[in-house]
Amino acid sequence: MTGGLGFIGSNYLNIFVPKNLGVRYVNIDCLTKVGSVSNIKVSSCLNYAWEKVDVRNYKKLQKLFVKYRPSGLIHFAAETHVDVSIQNPQLFIDTNVTGTHNLLVLSLKYGLRRFLQVSTDEVYGALESGPGRFSERSPLAPNNPYSASKAAAEMLARSYYKTYRLPVVITRASNTYGPNQDKTKLLPLFITNLLKGIKVPLYGKGLQRREWLYVDDHARAIDLVYRHGKSGEVYNIGGSTELTNLALTKKLLSLTDRNTSFIKYVPDRLGHDFRYALNCSKIKRELGWKPRILFKNGLKTTHEFYLRGADAGRA
Repeated sequence: MTGGLGFIGSNYLNIFVPKNLGVRYVNIDCLTKVGSVSNIKVSSCLNYAWEKVDVRNYKKLQKLFVKYRPSGLIHFAAETHVDVSIQNPQLFIDTNVTGTHNLLVLSLKYGLRRFLQVSTDEVYGALESGPGRFSERSPLAPNNPYSASKAAAEMLARSYYKTYRLPVVITRASNTYGPNQDKTKLLPLFITNLLKGIKVPLYGKGLQRREWLYVDDHARAIDLVYRHGKSGEVYNIGGSTELTNLALTKKLLSLTDRNTSFIKYVPDRLGHDFRYALNCSKIKRELGWKPRILFKNGLKTTHEFYLRGADAGRA
């Protein structure tokens, strides 16, 4: 798998490495600033290995395929920050598109029996207000360089299934939250700012709506799709809670004993999508998945994780 020192990948490894001692997990991660070795709690497990390799480097990737002869691959690694993609779109093309293609070429060459492309609900573009939700049959209409690069990676993966019959599956998930997330992302940024008594920057009027998915639920869904998903198919993975960014911010203010004076309204992001929401009936029907973690419980756990980090920093 790739990107295992990052947010979702590390949580996936921490759950499944000790559960599947008969499976060897090779974590390919070049350790960018959004990842950390400390995210991994299973480094002492005999069925875990980390290789510091960039997915953009085809030759080094090929050496790993020769060394380990993997049977399958879960591709987490990606540049994901929308604001950064607006400033530096080339980085997202190089990592998310070229890096994905390198892995597809090698997966085909070495006969992998499964390739899971981890994607995002942002490839669908934006919904307006109302009850509508994106299904797996909704057209892709990405609105920023990040989501466009993820859509392109998906299309490459799909083409390798259609053309070469590489056993590809794709997941598209809603906003994921929980421990180990990079502190530039909304939830950890806002929590850590508020713990320090710093105002939080809220885009526009904070009316954009997002659906929130706890990282453990996301990891379980990915494992199910990897093991039991139908090749060539896409599976939506959505949380059960939809909130405006302002409503979410107010929940964080309450958790950290702050008031609305700690909100700093800033100019809206370029091309800011209004709403994302997913229809997840397919993964529920075919694989029996549904989110288990209530939002209030997941948010409390996430807050406590960053609170422990803040306390450790003060110590």
